[in-house]
Amino acid sequence: MASNILIVDDEALLVKGLKYSLEQDNYDIDTAYDGKDALNKAKSNEYDLIILDLMLPEMDGLEVCQKIRETSQVPIIMLTAKGEDMNKILGLEYGADDYLTKPFNILELKARIKAILRRFNNKETKLGEQVIQVEEFTINTLGRRVSIGDKDVNLTAKEFDLLLLLATNPGKVFTREELLEIIWGYEYFGDLRTVDVHIRRLREKIEQNSSQAEYILTKWGVGYYFRSKAQ
Repeated sequence: MASNILIVDDEALLVKGLKYSLEQDNYDIDTAYDGKDALNKAKSNEYDLIILDLMLPEMDGLEVCQKIRETSQVPIIMLTAKGEDMNKILGLEYGADDYLTKPFNILELKARIKAILRRFNNKETKLGEQVIQVEEFTINTLGRRVSIGDKDVNLTAKEFDLLLLLATNPGKVFTREELLEIIWGYEYFGDLRTVDVHIRRLREKIEQNSSQAEYILTKWGVGYYFRSKAQ
C-alpha cells in the first residue's frame, strides 16, 4: 500500500513540484496551503507522514505541529527558509521529527522520507514484544504508548524511540552521534544539539524533577544512558 503524505506550504509552485516528484515514487499526496487547512486535514485523515512549512498563513507551522502532536504521533518533517539554528531546534521542540532548510535537494528529502517511514513501519511490525515493563514505565511497542504507573505520557515519535532504546539498554552509554544514527536512521548532517533538545523534552515528561533526573542521565563528555534502580 502506498504511503499517504500531506504536503503543507503556501508556495504553490513548490507544492506542485514536490507533489509531482513524490507521486513518481508512488506516494499518495494530499496538499494544503495554509495552517488551518493543514490542521483540519490532519485531524480528518490518516497520513503516514506530513511535510510542513514553518512560515504559513492563518497559523504558522510550529502551532500546527504542536496541535497535531496533541492527538497524533505521525512523523513530521519541518521545512524552513530560515537558516538560524534556533528555528530548527524550536521546530524539533514542538514535535517535528526532522527538518530541512530551503532550498533543499529533492533527493535528500526523498531519502529522509524513506528513512523515517522505514523506521516507523519497522517499529510497528518487527518488535517482538508488545509490552515492556522497565521500572515504573510500561512501554507498548506496537501501540507506541508509554505510561508511568497509571498515568499515560504523551511522547513524540522521537521521544518514544529514545526512551525505548535507552530503557531497554540500561547502563549502556550512547553518544549523541550513535543516537542520531540509530534513532534518525540515516547519516544526519544537522546539529548534534538535536539530541540534547529531545532528551531535555523527554526528561520534562518522564522525570519528577527534570533538573535532577533519576532515569535518563548524562555521562559528561560522552552521551546519555538509562539508570535502573537495580544498578
